[in-house]
Amino acid sequence: MKKLLSLPPNLVRKGEKGGTIFHQITELSEEEYFCTCDPEGHRIGSGGGSAWLLMEAFRQSRKAQFDEWLSSEKRILLHAGGQSRRLPSYAPSGKILTPIPVFRWERGQRLSQDLMSLQLPLYEQMMNMAPKGLNTMIVSGDVLIRTSQPVGPVPQADVVVYGLWLDASVAKNHGVFVSDRRTPQVLKQMLQKPSVEELHQLQKDHYYLTDIGVWILSDRAVKLLMERCGASDLSPQTSHLSPLRYYDLYSDFGRSLGTEPLIDDAEIKSLSVAVVPLAGGEFYHFGTSREMISSTVILQNLVSDQRQIMHHDLKPHPSIFVQNALLDVSFSAENQNIWIENSHIGKRWQLTSDNIVTGVPRNDWQVSLAPGQCLDVVPIGGDRFAVRLYHIDDRFDGAEQQRKQFPVLAYNEIEPWLQANLSPHPSDIIPHPSALFSAEEISAEANLVRLFEQRADFRKANWSAIARNWRHSVFYQLDLDDAASEFKRYDIAMPAPLEDDAPLMVRIHDAMFRGHSDEAFGLLRQGLTERILAEPQQPQMSVMQDQIVWGRSPVRIDIAGGWTDTPPYCLLEGGNVVNLAIELNGQPPLQTYVKPCADPRIILRSIDLGASEVVETYEQLQQFNKVGSPFSIPKAALALAGFLPQFSVNRYPSLKAQLEAFGCGIELTLLSAIPAGSGLGTSSILAATVLGAVSDFCSLAWDKNEIGRRTLVLEQLLTTGGGWQDQFGGVLGGVKLLQTQSGFDQAPLARWLPTDLYVQPEYQQCHLLYYTGITRTAKHILAEIVRRMFLNNGEQLRLLRQMKEHTMMMYDAIQRQDFVQMGTLVRRTWEQNQLLDSGTNPVQVRQLTDLIDDLCLGYKLPGAGGGGYLYMVAKSPEAAARIRRILTENRLSSNARFVDMSLSLNGLQISRS
Repeated sequence: MKKLLSLPPNLVRKGEKGGTIFHQITELSEEEYFCTCDPEGHRIGSGGGSAWLLMEAFRQSRKAQFDEWLSSEKRILLHAGGQSRRLPSYAPSGKILTPIPVFRWERGQRLSQDLMSLQLPLYEQMMNMAPKGLNTMIVSGDVLIRTSQPVGPVPQADVVVYGLWLDASVAKNHGVFVSDRRTPQVLKQMLQKPSVEELHQLQKDHYYLTDIGVWILSDRAVKLLMERCGASDLSPQTSHLSPLRYYDLYSDFGRSLGTEPLIDDAEIKSLSVAVVPLAGGEFYHFGTSREMISSTVILQNLVSDQRQIMHHDLKPHPSIFVQNALLDVSFSAENQNIWIENSHIGKRWQLTSDNIVTGVPRNDWQVSLAPGQCLDVVPIGGDRFAVRLYHIDDRFDGAEQQRKQFPVLAYNEIEPWLQANLSPHPSDIIPHPSALFSAEEISAEANLVRLFEQRADFRKANWSAIARNWRHSVFYQLDLDDAASEFKRYDIAMPAPLEDDAPLMVRIHDAMFRGHSDEAFGLLRQGLTERILAEPQQPQMSVMQDQIVWGRSPVRIDIAGGWTDTPPYCLLEGGNVVNLAIELNGQPPLQTYVKPCADPRIILRSIDLGASEVVETYEQLQQFNKVGSPFSIPKAALALAGFLPQFSVNRYPSLKAQLEAFGCGIELTLLSAIPAGSGLGTSSILAATVLGAVSDFCSLAWDKNEIGRRTLVLEQLLTTGGGWQDQFGGVLGGVKLLQTQSGFDQAPLARWLPTDLYVQPEYQQCHLLYYTGITRTAKHILAEIVRRMFLNNGEQLRLLRQMKEHTMMMYDAIQRQDFVQMGTLVRRTWEQNQLLDSGTNPVQVRQLTDLIDDLCLGYKLPGAGGGGYLYMVAKSPEAAARIRRILTENRLSSNARFVDMSLSLNGLQISRS
């Protein structure tokens, strides 16, 4: 998704390497991030600034027509071109690049994160949910917006505006969306900074929401905005030459919107406007020095549950923040509101309270800051520094922004100048600098490359310290994928091995961080199997010599939340999955038969594979993790049932002796009437079916929940990994939401859903299952996704959390029996699966889905994707008939075919002859 950034002029200048300074210092992709600044010397307002940004990005795109470019992709316009007059510490690089400390309760954040990197994920999520035609989001760069609740669907309208329910005492300083109480989702008018009295009067028969600066515009709305700014004749040749007039997005365009706008503009009034309260929304300002600290304090303490905080914080006061810095002094509880970033605080420094220190190079200076005193050192040119002493409440507005008052010094001149200016004795002689800069000149002339190189140098030193001090730092909750890249980039030595008493999950993260994937998976296996393996079994024959135990199970289709059930993610955050158990062609396709045999041995057979094997020793039975064996599952199941010494209550000299004591040999037959790599959870559900049949045969009394848990252990023994949704999806019948909490004991809670959308005749015909004939195995897809889970990959964590939220939306849609919404959400599930791993949707599958896309509400490859079956939700029975005809006529494989699917209400069934 393209990001269009309006930045201060110094950030968009060309650097020595050819690209802009912004791209050079952030190392962000020029393809994804376009940046420019407002035309110098012209005030064009936020509306004009948006139009200018769009014009410049269009010109760079080299597309022939603006309309074509506008509709071709979604984009986020982020306005961050202000001079940061009230936040001088980050004025040179812009507030948008303000470094933000890692939240002590969060996982997957980066040590190098800034305000922009924290803002964008929410905006991208909202735009991904926006309907077709809503392609442009406009947001502000100096606030951080979070939400503690799932982001709801974006309504279809020309303009969608988001707001928060805030008290009138706060709302009076912002824009306000006013709606009639009878139609709260429809904008009546927008007010700019209304009085408290005006807002109180409105509340009699209106609602008002405070504007948070998140607007989504349709292509039609964008073109009207462009016209009002004077940008009506657009082409690649003329766009950058078009004169723009001053036009404000909020006070001009905004006040022209609504059913009763305050500005009469018939065309803009005709735009439909949806007002959306951002559920659970939180709004954090970073516009002033004090707001930077106070907002960070609130963010750091949003979570106080010690179970969610992975380290033991030793800060003497919660308002002390040190990042990208070297610190040679200690703090006490008296030190409050301290912000140190990109600086070296030497042994001879003294800090008090309300101190902000930024940009200070390595030094051995003697510096003492009184309460409220702040220091900013900014590189100028190749070897000089602008030194800014200011008060935490200073505002460099108006003439103050242009007043030449800050010295430009050589490195060895800084300490004498500071000591003279900070001295309590007015008689001291103040060294006279050769040049003075204004605040505006500091921003214009700052050498941002030097500034960011110094920050990176300090951060390099920090990496070793926080890794060494992991018990009291955020190290193992960071995005370790990013950390590993930084260690490699800066050639940082690996930290010392962890102590033996380190928590198991920390050891798992550490092993994968070091690149020891086998060790990481082994530790994960240890944690998942520990409880089950500590409970040895005592199998006892419970059938007559001529009886057969018959187990059969449906397969499952996951329609939301798949992958959130996969360790280690679910161990840390729990999982949410909605899936349904289905029979194929009227039959449960996975079956197991267990019966006694006279000889004291184990005979394994597979009907579908035409294979058999005789097991006569413990050594043979223990070979369940042998690659390519058709009988790995039954061997591991019998081991868990107590037919290996390490799993058994009693000890026997041989397998033959144990079976003789048991009373018979065992003949176990498998039938999987479904192709391998189907995506329907075949191997996991077959394992659960075998465990269920063996439990009944051996009087182990495992209920369905225990069978599901032991299936997870069985897959760990086979080293195939995997989550819990497959086996529980088949073992438990019907349509259900499965949820777990964090922890190694993953015991899903099932909430059954109404079945009408799957069994009523008008809906049943719309559910189609098509075998593509494309084979795949989930293991390589699984391995890479799980690797990123081990490493707290931030992008993947955010996506998995969205998938959990999406699952609850699916749950709600099925509860309400909303067929269209359910099918549409299936489409979104498939989009999420592809974001997680693009390999889930190979070219051959895209060729198929392109043929029937407009006939479906949604579709997906169940499971890990990559091949197997394609599940489709047709828009109507007529559409379903057309889909059948199209795919039958366009088979990509001789094995491709439709399979009749029906909902299974029973799940796993065990019976005896």
